[in-house]
Amino acid sequence: MAKYTEDHHSPLLQCSNSSDEESGHLTHRTGTIWTAIAHIITGVMGAGVLSLGWSLAQLGWLFGPPAIVVFAVVTGVSTSILSDCYRSPHSEYGPDRNASFLQAVSYYLGEKKQWICAVLLNESLYGNDIAYTIATATSMRAILKSNCYHEQGHDAACKYPDSIYMLLFGLVQIVMSQIPNFHDMAWLSVVAAIMSFAYSFIGLGLGFAKVIVNGEIMGSILGVPAASATDKVWLVFQGLGDIAFAYPYSIILLEIQDTLKSPPSETKTMKKASRSAITITTLFYLCCGSFGYAAFGNNTPGNLLTGFGFYEPYWLVDLANACVILHLVGGYQVFSQPVFANVETWFSERYPESHFVNGFYQLKLPSLTTFQLNPFRLCFRTLYVVSTTGIAMLFPYFNEVLGVLGALNFWPLVVYFPVEMYFVQRKIVPWSRKWVALKAFSFACFLVSAVALIGSLEGLVTAKLS
Repeated sequence: MAKYTEDHHSPLLQCSNSSDEESGHLTHRTGTIWTAIAHIITGVMGAGVLSLGWSLAQLGWLFGPPAIVVFAVVTGVSTSILSDCYRSPHSEYGPDRNASFLQAVSYYLGEKKQWICAVLLNESLYGNDIAYTIATATSMRAILKSNCYHEQGHDAACKYPDSIYMLLFGLVQIVMSQIPNFHDMAWLSVVAAIMSFAYSFIGLGLGFAKVIVNGEIMGSILGVPAASATDKVWLVFQGLGDIAFAYPYSIILLEIQDTLKSPPSETKTMKKASRSAITITTLFYLCCGSFGYAAFGNNTPGNLLTGFGFYEPYWLVDLANACVILHLVGGYQVFSQPVFANVETWFSERYPESHFVNGFYQLKLPSLTTFQLNPFRLCFRTLYVVSTTGIAMLFPYFNEVLGVLGALNFWPLVVYFPVEMYFVQRKIVPWSRKWVALKAFSFACFLVSAVALIGSLEGLVTAKLS
């Protein structure tokens, strides 16, 4: 039975910059370093890890592993300076909080850059959910193909369409998207993080076993040869884009930081969580990517678990893909919740008297707990899931989509905005040593992002037209 109520204390309805006293009425922060690490690993160690073997195959042994380490360092620097922007004016003890990336940009850089950032930020979050939809459907299909190959042989015509599995994933996400916000999904992130460890370990183990069976480390110094120098350049650029996609989580860092309790200060806890999570994911990335490339060399599949370099033991391949699916269910929510919060906050402030936007209905189901349903939340989040599912069905190209998304968002969201906010927060003097170093760092990342975007767009267009 549904009962209408007003919920004026929803965690989503936060002003652009709130004080400790104001935010204390809105949410109860109980997060710890462990929940922060779980959120980070859920957001970072997802679909991207499955393409790293292919990325290393494009870059070769000389440039592949160092590229992973470089992107890890860039992410570490970015997240460290961004953590300082959570509180203001002091990075640890300031009374004002910036509970999201977009709020921080508005506070430090102004409304004009906030609008630019809003477009890029929501496009990035939206794009990640599209990529996760593609990856989930691919893993669902891989389970069926694995069983088919086991029963009928490796040369059997085991073909299954992607669309039906994308629709199934979309239906699950319509239900999961009704989780109110980050503060209510720590359990989901913990489960998803465990799943990511599970399938990463399985992929690592399968790659290691394949290397032992082969009796040699495959691959070459410069990677997969191409028909021409131009084709090789495109592949290298796309490989960089895939690695770029595998790392950054700056866009959700402040949302995660806003779940942490204090003392100690949220900034200190977040920096420790970031260092730990980046170290863990980098080790996994190096191992999974390197063993994947060492196992298959020039024939490394685009997705380590679904490209069928591994056929047996089929049950282990099935288990790994099942873990991927469970992880991406949570990963989708990690990236969609900030979009939901941004849109719902804007509408609630624009239409404060609207029952459709701000009213909640208590729904009591027999033998179950009471749910609070908001009409606008139900409609908007359902349409969001439907749209990501539809676009994924139009562009079901795993590696190409990852490359475009990683390259498009890497420099502006991971480097440029955090660096510019840090300048304001710390009052860095122009042309000082730190200012010059961070500007050079930003420019170098811009060049990498630009070339990766060019190569990834070329790959996506080629895949669509072929």
